[in-house]
Amino acid sequence: MGIENVIFIIILAAAIFMFVKSIRRISYNINLGRDFSFTDDSGIRWKTMAKVALGQSKMTARPVAGILHFIVYAGFILINIEVVEILIDGVFGSHRILSISGDFYNFLIGFFDVLAFAILLSCIIFLIRRNVIKIDRFQRPELKGWPFLDANMILVFEVVLMSAILIMNAADLKLQSLDVIGYHHVGSFPIASFLVGVLPDSEAALIAIERSMWWVHIIGILIFLNYVPFSKHFHILLAFPNTYYSNLKKKGELDNLESVTYEVRLMMDPNADPFAAPAPDAAPPEKFGVEDVSDLYWKSIMDAYTCTECGRCSDVCPANQTGKLLSPRKVMMDVRDRAEELGAYKRKNGVDNVDDKKLLGDYILEDEIWACTTCNACTEACPVNNDPLKVIIDIRRFLVMEQSKIPSELAMTFTNMENNGAPWQFSPTDRLNWKDES
Repeated sequence: MGIENVIFIIILAAAIFMFVKSIRRISYNINLGRDFSFTDDSGIRWKTMAKVALGQSKMTARPVAGILHFIVYAGFILINIEVVEILIDGVFGSHRILSISGDFYNFLIGFFDVLAFAILLSCIIFLIRRNVIKIDRFQRPELKGWPFLDANMILVFEVVLMSAILIMNAADLKLQSLDVIGYHHVGSFPIASFLVGVLPDSEAALIAIERSMWWVHIIGILIFLNYVPFSKHFHILLAFPNTYYSNLKKKGELDNLESVTYEVRLMMDPNADPFAAPAPDAAPPEKFGVEDVSDLYWKSIMDAYTCTECGRCSDVCPANQTGKLLSPRKVMMDVRDRAEELGAYKRKNGVDNVDDKKLLGDYILEDEIWACTTCNACTEACPVNNDPLKVIIDIRRFLVMEQSKIPSELAMTFTNMENNGAPWQFSPTDRLNWKDES
C-alpha cells in the first residue's frame, strides 16, 4: 500500500463521515414533524414503490424528459458497479480488480462505456432544455437564484464525471495496446476507443491522463455524494421511502382531525360532562391545522425533501395557470426551507426553543393557500408521489379553526351552511319551490 492509497482512504473516510452527518441533519429536520404510523397495506406500498420509484412509471407522462431521465437514473444505479471497483482499487492499489471475472467483465465495461456516453448526451440535452430552449416550467419565480443554479450544477457534475470515465477508459485502452506494465489487456470500450486517436503517444503522458481522470472521477463522485443532501437531487435516495409511504387514500379524501373527532363524540355522548375538568395527565389541547413545520406530519416534510423541483405540479395547477399566486412546487420548497431553518435553530439553541418565524406568513402566504381548488392535479402529476395538497389543506384548517380567517366569499357560504344546511341562501323549506314553477 503506497502513499496514494493512504491519501485515498483518508479522503474516502472524510467523505463518508460528512455524508452521514448530512443524513443525520435531514433526519432530524424530518422528525420535527408530528408522528404518524404507516403500517397499513404493506403489499400495496411495496408495489407502489417498485412502480413509481424503481420503474419511473409517472415520468413517462412526458416521454422526452422521461426517456432522458431514465437513462440518467439507470446510469446512476448501474455505473456504481464500476465505482465499487474503483473504490477497491483505490484502497488496495490494484488496477481493474474485477477483471478476474473475464468475459462478463468485458461485457459490463463495454456496457458502462456506452451508458456513460448516453448519460453525457442526456445531461447536455437537459442543459439545453433549461438554458437555451428555456422551457416555461423551469423559468418560474420560485426557481430564480440558487434552485436554478443547483439544477445546472448537478448536470455539469454529471457531464464532468462521465467525460472523466470516457477519457480514463481511452487512456487505459491505449496503454493496454502499448503493453505498459500494470495495464493488462481487458475490457471493451466501444465509445472510448474513438478518443484514442486524439491522445498522445507518450507512455508517461498517457499514465498521467489515466491517473488524473481516475482521481477526477472518484473525487467528483465523493463531492457529488456530499453535495446531494444540500440539493433537490436528494430525491435520488428519498424517492424510495417517500413512494412507499404514499397516501393510499382516494384522491380528494381528507383525513379527520382527531381533536375534532373527539369533540364531536363528546357532544354526541348524552352522559358526557362538557364542563368536567381534564384529567391531570391529559395531553394539552391539540392545535387545529398547521402553522409551522412542526405541526405537519413528518411525511409532509419528507415530501419536501423528496421534491425534484421539476414543476410538473405547478404546470398542471389551474390556479397557477390562470395567474394566481399559488405554486405547489413553491409550497414544497418552502416547507423544506423552513424545516432547514427551524432545524438549524433547534440544534443550536435546544430542542425546546423556537425562533420567531412561521411557515405560514414568513414563507407561505394566505393568498397562496386560498387560491387552491383542491383538484389534486398536483398530487397526480408528481413523479415521486408528493402531496402538496395535504400541506395546503392543513394550513387552511389552521386559518379557519384557530384564527377564524377566511375569505369573504367563503364566509357567506359557511353562514348559509350553518343556517340553511346548504351553501345557498335559501331556507330549507323553499328548496322544492322550483317544482311549482310553470
